[in-house]
Amino acid sequence: MNIISNPILPGFNPDPSILRVGDDFYIATSTFEWYPGVQIHHSRDLKHWRLVARPLARTTQLDMRGAPDSCGVWAPDLSYADGRFWLIFTDVKRYGVTTVNGAKGASLRDFPNYVVHCDQIDGNWSEAVHLNSSGFDPALFHDDDGRSWMLNMLWDHRPGRGRFAGIQIQQFDRTAQALVGEPHLIFKGTDLGFTEGPHIYKRDGWYHLLVAEGGTGWDHAVVMARSRDLLGPYDVHPDGPVLTAAGRREGPITRAGHGDLVELKDGSPWLAYLCGRPVPGKERCILGRETAIQPMRWHDDGWLRTLDGDARPVETPQAPDLPSMPWPQDDWDGRFDRDLLPLEFQWLRTPLQERLFSLSERPGFLRLYGRETVGSHFEQALVARRLEHRRFTATTCVDFSPRCFQQAAGLILYYNSTKYYYLNISVEGEARELQLMIASPLLAEGVTMETVDRLPDGPIELRADVDGDALIFSWRAEGDANWHILPQRLDATILSDEVTCPGLPNFTGTFVGMACQDLSGTAMPADFSWFIYEGE
Repeated sequence: MNIISNPILPGFNPDPSILRVGDDFYIATSTFEWYPGVQIHHSRDLKHWRLVARPLARTTQLDMRGAPDSCGVWAPDLSYADGRFWLIFTDVKRYGVTTVNGAKGASLRDFPNYVVHCDQIDGNWSEAVHLNSSGFDPALFHDDDGRSWMLNMLWDHRPGRGRFAGIQIQQFDRTAQALVGEPHLIFKGTDLGFTEGPHIYKRDGWYHLLVAEGGTGWDHAVVMARSRDLLGPYDVHPDGPVLTAAGRREGPITRAGHGDLVELKDGSPWLAYLCGRPVPGKERCILGRETAIQPMRWHDDGWLRTLDGDARPVETPQAPDLPSMPWPQDDWDGRFDRDLLPLEFQWLRTPLQERLFSLSERPGFLRLYGRETVGSHFEQALVARRLEHRRFTATTCVDFSPRCFQQAAGLILYYNSTKYYYLNISVEGEARELQLMIASPLLAEGVTMETVDRLPDGPIELRADVDGDALIFSWRAEGDANWHILPQRLDATILSDEVTCPGLPNFTGTFVGMACQDLSGTAMPADFSWFIYEGE
């Protein structure tokens, strides 16, 4: 049987917006504070996907310096009209405190929404145009009468109000790239609450509104309503959620919600949605929120349901009857003897990548310029890739000669500024030493640091091995046969949405990569000759 293995986009790839243009399928996902902004994957069979673009790559499109953790780019929406791809997104500038445990006081947040467009999915996307700031999760709906509309959830910051105030719609002029007329509140949501992530589809004279509800956690859900009039009123699906894993905190697919529909050429509907895979026995998802997909069915009553009607996510759905189109494997060997950073890597917040790293300053090496602390929200030299496996090994080799204790460079597993494991080279007096820095909400101190070994001269290889919930670091001098294994067996599951400082958002996932800090302000560089990630 030809099956799809969910998730189709493993690792941190949440809030999918799916689009078909001819024989090609595209999924755009959120990147939050990671730069460049938005990931777009491409497939021709819904089974095999490859990353083809990160369109928000210039200061005039996206600058997230100063953005708090889990802010930045939320819930991009990808659509197609006038022979162009349209991408609309939120660039969250302020989060404040969480709403999960109830609204108290005013909740002041900043949600500017922008649109960009391009004739080619992997082309040079336009400058970002601001549309509104009334709430997050914007989406475009292109009606069959030629008009376009922008939807977003409406944020109510006032004390004692429901923060998620419903779904708002306003006409969008594609030529002027501006909103026209007045906004209309078309849907206030159901009792599940947290109504967000809107999309509209037109079928058989009905406008079908799809939203995410229940909060992006264990009770997340895809909910639908419909109306004969675009502006409502909308009647809620009689069965309740059309997809949810509510009640499950174990198993292969949990936390299912925030979806988007696509139709194949034969009219069959498929739902892309976010999900989570907890470490067995832990109820913690170190891979973050991922993207899954499964077939759906329009029933005789005109409502959408899963194939068996139980509204549950499916781990291994049967693939559609399309020609199999696997992509060629990337042949990168892990060495930095190239002009461009390999596509799997990203950095944090800033569009000024030349201040963080260079592939030409020392040919054959990725040079990181020491910048601010690992916890900085402004400028830090940290280049990393997503975790995609529960069991993996990441190894790198760094040539670094710090001159003072304020300089460090090494291998890092990073969730955000409050959760990371950082094995780094620094110096005490005249002797280089290996340090282990740990940031965790479970630590009373927040961040701890200890010296774990003295180091010889020359380049040092650093390794991280993760198996489920266990993380073990090791090191060796370049060219040595044997690894020095650190005695600490570290808890990898703190690098998850579910472990958090009270009141802070946790919407991303764990990255592993290379970092360099220079708190003296002299931009002391560290040179990395290679980086290898091997997952099982």
